[in-house]
Amino acid sequence: MSTSLIQIHSLTKSFTKGQNVITPLDNLSLEVSRGEFLALMGPSGSGKTTLLNLIAGIDAASSGKLIIDSQDLGSLSRAQLTKWRSVNVGYIFQLYHLVPILSAYENVELPLLLQSLTRSERRTRVETALELVGLSDRMHHRPNELSGGQEQRVAIARAIVHDPGLLVADEPTGDLDRESAETILDLLRSLSRDLDKTIVMVTHDPRAAAIADRALHLEKGQLVSQLQ
Repeated sequence: MSTSLIQIHSLTKSFTKGQNVITPLDNLSLEVSRGEFLALMGPSGSGKTTLLNLIAGIDAASSGKLIIDSQDLGSLSRAQLTKWRSVNVGYIFQLYHLVPILSAYENVELPLLLQSLTRSERRTRVETALELVGLSDRMHHRPNELSGGQEQRVAIARAIVHDPGLLVADEPTGDLDRESAETILDLLRSLSRDLDKTIVMVTHDPRAAAIADRALHLEKGQLVSQLQ
């Protein structure tokens, strides 16, 4: 079996805006190993988030191949892609995207409501995920009762509660103070190292990129350099 979880070959994403063709991702090729922690850097508009959304199955490429764990995403319908994503990918956002009226426990439980699990099975998974991120004692708190760092840890628990092999993170420390950011990065590092999660993280912060196994730089939709 291949050690590569993600195989990208000549991937292009373009769309028409008025009379102009915009190409945020241009003929990009990349492989990401199973269990690797990869950071993507580059200026705004370089294609980082576009690439992240393609890898996460949120968007579809215009051309090229994107294969994740032997599954060619280009061969899936929109409905099949949604189902694939719900099983295989956890997405961590910069601004957490927690539901304000729900407790930490209920926010983490949300992805499991789409699966055929008993209430007891959901409880076990939610409690395990919250324990992994160090928030067992905050599970009944709502987002407005948590710090920014704690909210992001709830968001990470929500992303891992269904045990996906792949985590994608879009500026996960961008809204945090330095101490909270370091806590989140340490947590991501341990998820990759100890639980063999493959992580693809977009970041503008060189300190965040430095904790990854590898950092790549994008400009104008193309990989231009490997930073480490």
